[in-house]
Amino acid sequence: MSNNLTGENLFSFSDQKLPALFIGHGSPMNAIEDNEFSRSWEELGKTLPRPHAILCISAHWETRGTQVTAMTQPETIHDFGGFPQELFEYQYPAPGSPELAKLVQEIVQLTKVEPDLSWGLDHGTWSILTKIYPEADIPIVQLSLDRTKEPAYHYALGKELRALRNRGVMIIGSGNIVHNLRFLSFQITAYDWAIEFDTLIKQLIEKGDHESIVNFRNLGKAAQLSIPTSEHFLPLLYILALQEETDSLRFFAEQFSMGSLSMSSVCLEA
Repeated sequence: MSNNLTGENLFSFSDQKLPALFIGHGSPMNAIEDNEFSRSWEELGKTLPRPHAILCISAHWETRGTQVTAMTQPETIHDFGGFPQELFEYQYPAPGSPELAKLVQEIVQLTKVEPDLSWGLDHGTWSILTKIYPEADIPIVQLSLDRTKEPAYHYALGKELRALRNRGVMIIGSGNIVHNLRFLSFQITAYDWAIEFDTLIKQLIEKGDHESIVNFRNLGKAAQLSIPTSEHFLPLLYILALQEETDSLRFFAEQFSMGSLSMSSVCLEA
């Protein structure tokens, strides 16, 4: 299938609505390791349709204001420390899509989306996509998280992206439902509060109670421990905002890493 981005009809409306995904990405080491998480992403890639392009909302790109990458060849960003040299040398040379970036700017009315030519693909994006689409030949654009805004803003912005699912664009949120690095542990089991919150969020998703999820700060002590800072949780709100009544819902990779990282992931399919 061709991904010629010069075609003016590349992002025209289609009867096929693409899936939307929230993926718990965990450690960047998952990009180069063969483990239960990386294998679940590989298996996912075998079942997904091939999109014209991908729009990713990653926990690892926070800005003041909302920005979208608009370069033709985004660099692979190694935004971490303390890992093996092999990981720092890893490249995911997927192309960008100025055309998709422009389309995002046009359809978003909630705020002015500014084009960015300096960021690239951070590990929240490439560590999962290298397993889902290992050929790195699908154009990718990242949308930033405005750190100055409340969760309800991010959910509302996600709703404005719905039309992209019918225009050949797969939207992926990359973060973690539970993400507390202060409590990382090499024990096999997760903390009780982490399991409690992960379970609660999945139950609320199944009920369609997005309001309670958007207002996660009201969900008690387990929520406070699970989400000490919101950047890894906010990408989930974008994906839930895309959900429509006709979508089927399934969870995958429903496990924990290092005690306080939930790898639970969500797939919405028409």
